This record gives sequence, structure tokens and C-alpha cells, in this order.
Amino acid sequence: MLLYMSQPQEATTSPLHSVSVAGVVVREDGRLLAIRRADNGTWELPGGILELDETPEGGVVREVLEETGIHVEVDELTGVYKNLPRGIVALVFRCKPSGGTERTSSESTAVSWLTPDEVTERMSEVFAVRLMDALDGNGPHVRSHDGKRLIPAG
Repeated sequence: MLLYMSQPQEATTSPLHSVSVAGVVVREDGRLLAIRRADNGTWELPGGILELDETPEGGVVREVLEETGIHVEVDELTGVYKNLPRGIVALVFRCKPSGGTERTSSESTAVSWLTPDEVTERMSEVFAVRLMDALDGNGPHVRSHDGKRLIPAG
């Protein structure tokens, strides 16, 4: 496999994937940072597409700050999630806030610190599970979904 990956590749018809990063930002009181997205009105974790020239941890720090105004320190990778129809692989990291002030952005219409119960009420299952996985201490988790529901492993 390593030899194959090190050889120049010709153009293929293989599907392309994008890599996104998201932060599960946990405050000392246990509340979790969430945004309401400007494009579709859903509640999700702050995050976005990883830039070519940045590390996953750097991408999380940048995305959380851009969307919420909160500075974070990255603790650990808690999960890898794949949206099968869209070909998006999301790396989710547990973080702790280290400064800043909550604010919205062009990508968020609301920024809120939610309880775990509020997360499950406001977020779809495929996003709420990322927060819950980050809290359980048993990660990193690896899961796939179809955009609406989790797909059982195997």
C-alpha cells in the first residue's frame, strides 16, 4: 500500500472526499458550544472544511474562532465521522475555551452554550452523537451516516 501511495497517480474516476473539522467545546460547568448555521438554520458544532496548509488541530481552532468568537485549546480527537452520500470525513476534537466572547458570524445566526439535554433536543442525531461521543471518554469513535441517520458498523 505504501508503495502504491508513493507513486505518481494518473487521473482517476475515484470519488473525492473532503475533510472537515469540528470542535466540541466544553465549558467548566459542562455546557457545550453550539451554533445555528446561517445557511440552513440547523444547530451544529462549530467547524468547517480543513484548509490544505493547516493541521487538523489548527483548523479546529480557526473554525471555532471564526464562527463563534471563542478561542479554544484542543484536547483530543474524539471521533471520525463520514457522511457517505456527500463524501465528507469529519474529525471531531474535544476542546476547552480559553478566551474570547460569543458572537455570531456570516456562518452562524446564533451561538449558545447548551446542556447535553438541549443538544439532543436541538440537533439532529448525526450531529448530537458527535457531542455525546466526545463526553463519554471512550473515543475516538468511528461512525458513518447517510446525512440523516447513523449507519450501524459492519
